[in-house]
Amino acid sequence: MILQIDPVYPQPRRIRRVADVLRSEGVIVYPTDTVYGLGCDINSRKALDRVRRIKKMDNRRHLSFVFADLKQIADYAQVTDSAYRILRRFLPGPYTFILKATKLVPRIVLTKRNEVGIRIPDNEVCQALVAELGNPILSSSIRMPDDQLLDDPRQIATAYKGQVDLVIDAGTFLPEPSSVISLMDDEPEVLRVGKGDVSFFQ
Repeated sequence: MILQIDPVYPQPRRIRRVADVLRSEGVIVYPTDTVYGLGCDINSRKALDRVRRIKKMDNRRHLSFVFADLKQIADYAQVTDSAYRILRRFLPGPYTFILKATKLVPRIVLTKRNEVGIRIPDNEVCQALVAELGNPILSSSIRMPDDQLLDDPRQIATAYKGQVDLVIDAGTFLPEPSSVISLMDDEPEVLRVGKGDVSFFQ
C-alpha cells in the first residue's frame, strides 16, 4: 500500500495511520533526509526479524535508531557532555553517530560491541512519525541487490511488493547515504563520508 504524505506539512491523520502500522508490528518504507528507509518499531522482535530477512542482514550489521529529537537519545545511548555538544550541533541532519548502548536497548538489536547508530533526520515526515510513535524507529536504507539506492517511492513499492506493509510517498529526491561518525571514545572518527559535511571531524 502506498500512502501519500505532504513532505512539508505532513497530515496528522496520515501520520497516525502509519504509526498504527508500526505499533501492529508492521514494516514500512519512509523518507529521511538522505534516503528512503526500511523501518519498524524498536519494540517489535517480529518486525525486526522481517527487516533482517528483507535486507538479508546478519546480527553483526547495524540498524540505526531514528529519533524525533535529542530528548530520548540518553535512554538508548551513553552520551557524554562532549558527545552531546556534537549531537546538538549537527542534528537534525544527514549524520549517523555511533555511541555506546545503554541497558534499555533490546539485546536483539545489539552488535558484539554494544554500539548503536543514532539518527535525527532533517525531514518533517520522519520527525512527525517518530514523535507520534513515541519511541525510536529501527531503520536501514532501501537498496537494490546491486547496491543501488532508490529515490522513487512507487519504484520502491514495486521492488518490495509483498515484503512491507506500507510505503510512504513523500516525493522523489536524490538519495545519498548519511555520513557515519563514531563517538565511542569521545574522539570523533569518520567511518563513512556521505551527505553530511565531515570537515569538522577531520
